[in-house]
Amino acid sequence: MSNLVTKASPKGPDAETGNPKDPSPQVSIGGMVLKKRNPTDAPSSSSSMPVLRPRPAGGAPGAPRTGPNPNVQKRMERFSRVMPSRDPGVRMNENIRVSEIRVIDEDGQMVGVMSPKEALEIARSKQQDLIEIVPNAKPPVCKIIEFGKWKYEQQKREKQAKKSSHQQLLKEIRFHPHTDTHDFEFKLRHARAFIEEGHKVKAYVQFKGREVNYKQFGEDLLANFKARMEDIAKVDQDVSMMGRMMSIVLSPTGKKKSGEGKKNEDKKAEDKKAEPKAAPKPEEEPEL
Repeated sequence: MSNLVTKASPKGPDAETGNPKDPSPQVSIGGMVLKKRNPTDAPSSSSSMPVLRPRPAGGAPGAPRTGPNPNVQKRMERFSRVMPSRDPGVRMNENIRVSEIRVIDEDGQMVGVMSPKEALEIARSKQQDLIEIVPNAKPPVCKIIEFGKWKYEQQKREKQAKKSSHQQLLKEIRFHPHTDTHDFEFKLRHARAFIEEGHKVKAYVQFKGREVNYKQFGEDLLANFKARMEDIAKVDQDVSMMGRMMSIVLSPTGKKKSGEGKKNEDKKAEDKKAEPKAAPKPEEEPEL
């Protein structure tokens, strides 16, 4: 091309700025002079090309990033695949470190007294675990059983013991000084049911306003309640007044429950009905 002229820039200082000229060549195209930029040079501030800088999470634009992204760390902790360690709560297998132990099998039969190493070999041959069940004995007693099965049996025993144990509660029955006969009988039936279940009963009369000046109504009501309950309950705390509330506490006497007695009576009546009736005796003929 006739209009393409390439010339090297002079090495001397620039007449205007006094800085040394860039030794990179210049290209003139159509009267326009283009200068090649050295790749090692930093871009000038007057350049129109934007400078991309990393933006930190939650920080101001252009601020330098410090450390890893916290959101990424939270996601990694949330979706981690680290399995929790199994803590059986008892010593088992290699954690049994005594000189000798007494070993029983899964059915409770005695295997013998031996070292933990020998017992563990027997357990491994049966693909089971060696679990220490009585650590305070001399020597300690260990059982050859699968850990999952032993844990299930322990939970089953605890559940059964919790079910068989009875927790005595304090049930409350509320009256008013002018409680009518129907409500009194209704609440009395509930109180008797609570006593038969083995719970304590606290019956109290709540006074409102000027009713507190007529305490004899509450005393008469609680005295009637006590008399109706004395066959199955005894007095734990006699009639007492606290503020605007008069109360009495009853507890079971330990006698046979009336419900069970009624059931036994019904059962005896049914057995009596089921008995075959004796055949009637033939009538004797009159003598002539």
